[in-house]
Amino acid sequence: MESEKNKPNIVFIMSDQQRYDTLECYGNDWINTPRLNELAKDSNVVENAYVTQPVCAPARSSIMTGLYPHTAGPTVNKIPLKEDVKTIAEIIDDNEYCNGYLGKWHLGDDTIKQRGFDEWVSVEDHYNSSFYNGELPYSDLHNWLINRGHKPDGYGPTGKEIFTDEGRSLLPEDSQMAAFLSEKAEDFIERNKQAPFMLYVSTFEPHSPYAGPLDGMYDPETLPTGPTFLKKPDNVAEIDNARSDYHSSFINGADQRSDEYMNNYLASRGEDFSTREGWLKARADYFANITLVDRMVGRIIDSLKKNGLYDNTIIVFTSEHGEMMGDHGMLEKRTLYEESARVPMLIKLQNQNEMKKIKGSFSHIDLVPTLLSKINQKLPENLQGEDRSYAFEELDFGNNEVVVSWNGTGEIDDRNLGTEKINDLNQNPRRSIIINRIKLNLTLNDSAELFDLNKDPYEETNLVDTPEYQEIFKFMKEKLIEWQIKNEDTFRFE
Repeated sequence: MESEKNKPNIVFIMSDQQRYDTLECYGNDWINTPRLNELAKDSNVVENAYVTQPVCAPARSSIMTGLYPHTAGPTVNKIPLKEDVKTIAEIIDDNEYCNGYLGKWHLGDDTIKQRGFDEWVSVEDHYNSSFYNGELPYSDLHNWLINRGHKPDGYGPTGKEIFTDEGRSLLPEDSQMAAFLSEKAEDFIERNKQAPFMLYVSTFEPHSPYAGPLDGMYDPETLPTGPTFLKKPDNVAEIDNARSDYHSSFINGADQRSDEYMNNYLASRGEDFSTREGWLKARADYFANITLVDRMVGRIIDSLKKNGLYDNTIIVFTSEHGEMMGDHGMLEKRTLYEESARVPMLIKLQNQNEMKKIKGSFSHIDLVPTLLSKINQKLPENLQGEDRSYAFEELDFGNNEVVVSWNGTGEIDDRNLGTEKINDLNQNPRRSIIINRIKLNLTLNDSAELFDLNKDPYEETNLVDTPEYQEIFKFMKEKLIEWQIKNEDTFRFE
C-alpha cells in the first residue's frame, strides 16, 4: 500500500454552466483562458464528457456520490442528498485525507460543514431557504464582502439583506466569487501542504446573469457562432420547440421587461435579447465570465506549484452543466442538446506533463470511482458509476454508454421556465443515451430524437424516421431500457 506521505492530493475545480466548447483544447481559438490552456497541456482531455442531468443539484449529486440523481435524491433543484447517501469525502478512509469544500453546494444547507468534509467555505445565502427552517446564517462570502466594504443589494426569502446574483455581478473583479474562492483555496493549500488533501472548489461563474466585471473583453460582432445560432430546431420533441419558440420570441417583438422569467433570471442586468446584437453581447459577456474562472484556476495552480505540490496532485476541471447561449434559439440549460449536456473535462494525473486526448464518451457518474481508484481506495459496491481509469492508458473509453436524464419537477417549485406550456411539458421525464456518438433522446408523451453526432455534431437533423437508421434506433432504445432496469430508474419506456 502506498504510504500516506506519497498519496496524491486531489484538487477538483468546477465552474457552473460552462459548455464544452469554451476551451482551446476543444477547438475554441478566441477565448482568453491561458491558465486552463496550460493545465490542458498537462492533462487528459476528455473529448466527450457528459453530465447526468443538465441542472445544478442533480448534476452535483452524481459528481459527489457516483450515483444517478434518482438514486442520490436530487432529481431536481431544492431536493437535498438522501441522508444515507455518502459523498466521496465520506467514502475516503478516515484520517487519511483532509477534505475541504469551498463554494457552491446546492445539495442541502450551504452554510454548515457536512458530508465528510473537514473544512467548509459557503457562498450562498438565498438558496438555503429551501432546506433551512429558522433564522438563516449568512454565508462566508457574504461576510467577506461586508468586510470589504460592500453593501447587500437585496432581500432573501426570509427578509434578510443579501447580495443577489445580479448585485454581485456589478462588483469589481477582486470581489467576485471566483476571487473569494481563489483566496480561500490558497489558504487551504498552504495550511494542509504537509498531508494529503482533497479540495473541492466550486464557483458560480459563468452562470447567468451573464454580465460581469470583464464586460467588453470580447467584441460581440467578431465572436464566431455555429449553424444553429438563433435557429429554430426542426422535427424535434415538442419541449424543444416550445423552449426555442419562447426564448426566440423576444427577438421577434415580445417584451422581455414584462416577462417574469426573462426579467428575473436573464435580462435583469440589462442584457437585451430583442436583437441579434443583444444576443451576441450576452455571448461575449458569458465568455468574459469564463475568463474569470480561468484566473481562479491560475491562482490555485500557482499555489500548488509554490508549495511544491503540483506534480503530486490530481487536478480535475469540469462544469456542472452547459449553456445553450442562443444555439437552437435557446438560453440556459435543462435540455439534452450537446451545448447543455456536454461539458469540458480535464484530468491531470500525478507527474503528468503532456496532453493526452481521450476518445469516446465519459459521464460525471464515473468521476467518484475513477478518482478513488487513482488513490488506491477500495470502491463501495453500491456505486452506479464505474472506474474508467483504463482510458488514461488506452486513450479511449471504448463503446461506453452514457445516459443523460431529465426527471421533471413534480411538486417541487423549482422555477417558472417561461410559459405554462413549457412548465407542463417539462413534467415529462426525458432520457438520452449516447453510444459511439449516436444519440437517442426519448421523452415521455413526446417525439423521439435520434442524432448521428459523427456526421451531425450540431444536432440539426433528427433521424428517428430515416429508414436506414431504424435498426440503430431499435438497438439504442433497447440499450436505454436495459440501463433503466439495471439502475432501477423511476419509470420505464415501453
